[in-house]
Amino acid sequence: MTVDEIQKETPKPARLGFVGWLRWFWRTLTSMKTALVLLFLFALASIPGSLVPQRSVEPDKVALVYQNSPELAEWYDRFYLFDVFTAPWFAAIYLLLFTSLIGCVLPRTTTYLKELRRKPPTAPKNLSRLPYHAKVEGGPDEEEAARRLRKLRFRVVTGPGWVSAEKGYLRETGNLLFHVALLGLLVAVGIGYLYGYRGNVLVVEGDGFANTVAAYDRYMPGSRVSAESLEPFHFTLKEFQASYQVTGDKRGQELDYTAKLRVNDAYDFDLKVNEPLEVNGTQTYLIGHGYAPVFKVTDGKGQVAFDGPVPCLIESKATLTSGCVVKVPDAQPEQLGFLLQFLPTSVRLTDGSHVSAFPGELNPEAKIVGAFSGDLGVRSGKPQSVYQLAPDDVMKKLNPLVMGSKAPPPLAVGKSFDLPDGLGKIEFTGVKEWMTLQIAHDPGRMPALLASGLATVALVLSLMIRRRRVFVRIKDGTADVGGLTRTEGSGTGFDEEFADIVKVLSAGEKDVR
Repeated sequence: MTVDEIQKETPKPARLGFVGWLRWFWRTLTSMKTALVLLFLFALASIPGSLVPQRSVEPDKVALVYQNSPELAEWYDRFYLFDVFTAPWFAAIYLLLFTSLIGCVLPRTTTYLKELRRKPPTAPKNLSRLPYHAKVEGGPDEEEAARRLRKLRFRVVTGPGWVSAEKGYLRETGNLLFHVALLGLLVAVGIGYLYGYRGNVLVVEGDGFANTVAAYDRYMPGSRVSAESLEPFHFTLKEFQASYQVTGDKRGQELDYTAKLRVNDAYDFDLKVNEPLEVNGTQTYLIGHGYAPVFKVTDGKGQVAFDGPVPCLIESKATLTSGCVVKVPDAQPEQLGFLLQFLPTSVRLTDGSHVSAFPGELNPEAKIVGAFSGDLGVRSGKPQSVYQLAPDDVMKKLNPLVMGSKAPPPLAVGKSFDLPDGLGKIEFTGVKEWMTLQIAHDPGRMPALLASGLATVALVLSLMIRRRRVFVRIKDGTADVGGLTRTEGSGTGFDEEFADIVKVLSAGEKDVR
């Protein structure tokens, strides 16, 4: 027979086809190995949310990244690293894990229910071959041995001359409950995203906040949330207090900070980190703070064109040196803009420059980095950041009034600086502080907590409880006892328990009672 004839007669492997590939994909997705891999990827995908500032939590730090490293910020944004937990790739892992867990739980539940109805197997004929073996001379009969084993919480089946007992079904219960709890945790997270909302807002001392959509700096509602869903409440920031380490190697380290609120014009509340304000399930968290120096700008016609606090971005966490932007589009005859640096505790160095030596407000000064006149582009209809004076194309068209060596010494509180060409002046009139808040309503928070607790209990059950079997064969007044565990190998801890079982079976009637 030729090679061609052999090849013609050799059957070709059958192709899977579309349905076959679907079955293969489903079996692969719902396997335990795939579920573990997806769970690992889910944890791994959460890491960037801890390392990179998130828009939903720290919008001021995100703005600082854009200011200091615009190219890096664009790449972060391109891969949703500023919004990790709402990113498409994170949602894909979440949905795949959810599907995989469902595919794991359903068949395991069916198998578990069958296992619960299954009786212990018949005792083997030769018990000496089992890992645990002992003989009891003058032992009990079948009925008495079964009664004693039931008192030890074994499920017992008897036969002519033998007793079979099994225990430890809670191990499979814990294993199944752990998977159900993980599934419940994912469902709770999904409920939170659908029916919950989060928002961020910056509030300056003396100002207030009302829980309305328009009051948020950033508002992220779930798909099932409307404006009417927001819990109605309001508060005023009466005072912000921060304390710092004043001596030692950790000088300047933040010790504590508190926001004193007046809530709903009814009661006072001290808002602290990890001590949120809760109103009917809506929680307000304190997540950051900084300085908001107060400036008054008088334009070239002698009119006050701006007067108020300016929240500044923190440039140095150690000293709270902050960068400030003041835009005065109502100034006449030309619009004015200022780039300033706020120094909470200003000190002069030997080279004549000024820096902040401490984050607390001990010697506050405001350094004018640059002053500009011209069209700031705020009325162009294009959105602008409050932390940026103007886009790059607009900045090129502005007229620099004060920059570099022409900049005056830092202004102390109450001091002012006159702009050249009679275009007005800027006065540093005081210092306030700001706080950043996250307001969150998450109906899935309590279910997630319960699911996490159930997962912990279930994991303890699956790790601590062993499935074990005990067999007794009785012949001529001698009980042959054998035992084994479903978890084979050393270190199962069944040695002492088996010895106690043998003692119970060999004990007299009085000892058992």
